[in-house]
Amino acid sequence: MLSLLSIVLSLTFLSLIIMPCLFVSWRLRVPLSITNIRRFIRTAVSQCNDKEESGTIGEKEKGGRMPKHVAIILDGHRRWAEKRGLGPNQGQEAGARAVMENIKDYFSMGINTVSLFAFSTGNWGRPGDEVPYLMEMFERIAKSEMPNLRRYGVKVSVIGKRTNIPESLIDLIREAEEATKNNKEKHLIWALDYSGKFDILQACKSLAEKAKNGLINVEDIDENMMDKELMTSCSEFPNPDLLIRTSGEQRISNFYLWQSAYTELYFPSVLWPDFGGTEYLEALDWYQKRQRRFGRRV
Repeated sequence: MLSLLSIVLSLTFLSLIIMPCLFVSWRLRVPLSITNIRRFIRTAVSQCNDKEESGTIGEKEKGGRMPKHVAIILDGHRRWAEKRGLGPNQGQEAGARAVMENIKDYFSMGINTVSLFAFSTGNWGRPGDEVPYLMEMFERIAKSEMPNLRRYGVKVSVIGKRTNIPESLIDLIREAEEATKNNKEKHLIWALDYSGKFDILQACKSLAEKAKNGLINVEDIDENMMDKELMTSCSEFPNPDLLIRTSGEQRISNFYLWQSAYTELYFPSVLWPDFGGTEYLEALDWYQKRQRRFGRRV
């Protein structure tokens, strides 16, 4: 009788350990390992702590151990394709699939805003049929993924110039933004034909025009006013806490130049199409360690 009871208790104990592990592996689509389980536990605990502290400590003082806004520069498509003997367009397709396959996971830890640097203003100079192919691919994604984004409750915003983007894609962008504008807890920002320099320039021009028309006084212009004129003002959390650039390149190029003044910069060597749930969890774990060690920079 005691032996049977011991077996039952042992199986119960093992199930209490194994089931959460299997859930984490399935939920984040990461390999089942002790390291990933530990990372998940740390991020989950930090998320709970942030919620408990948010009502008692000011935004600047509380530190925010989990980022509210994660920005990602999707880099490495071409090198990923070259390593496999593929063309650049096939690398872009693989990168797009990586985004769509992981879109839910980007928000899984209570992260509110995710920015994706999908197409730089400088990318218009790419050779051959790459740019037309990218525009066509963006249209396909907008059409096929909109039902999923609605179902996930994701608000969609697209920032950047719109003068050179095909009108058919512009129509899809407007439709997506209108259909998801009331969603609050998850916000996906696509930077399309975006330039950090242009963003700063258009914000300065807007402030200058308002000053010229007597709507504001020049001496009243400050950082807060500037923040409100930038394209990222569409987000509740306009400045990213964590910026990830894949492929090992250690620079942010022409992306979020103003907004990244106090951002933690993370440069994994993995090429974008291979950046999945495990790598994202590693980035969040790295961010948490930085927060515990150095605190929030303001």
